Amino acid sequence: MMAADVASAVLGIELVSLAPGQAVCKMAVTERMINGHALCHGGYVFLLADTTFACACNTHGPVTVAAGAEISFVSAARAGETLTATALERTLFGRNGIYDITVRGEDGRVVAEFRGRSRALKEEGS
Repeated sequence: MMAADVASAVLGIELVSLAPGQAVCKMAVTERMINGHALCHGGYVFLLADTTFACACNTHGPVTVAAGAEISFVSAARAGETLTATALERTLFGRNGIYDITVRGEDGRVVAEFRGRSRALKEEGS
């Protein structure tokens, strides 16, 4: 999946580790990601968390997509900083799942908390 993810590749998002229902990704905050307050734009933080969510929820086999997500921004990130997102599966029920993703700065502080809801797609013919 990550090999075909052009959006994540353009931003330099790197998959660090992968296990069933879990994933860790990193992204360096560049000058092009900075908003008018000299902080990392929240959309980039969301994209890092969403990519990590996608990696984690696709570890079980069937193609799985986001059914919804929300994010709470906790602290700011700045240019030159590398952010790390860690995804953990909370539950699977039927074709649905819930995942929590924590985005942290280099100093370990929480930058954002993201909750994603996944939905596994039906295979063709079923």
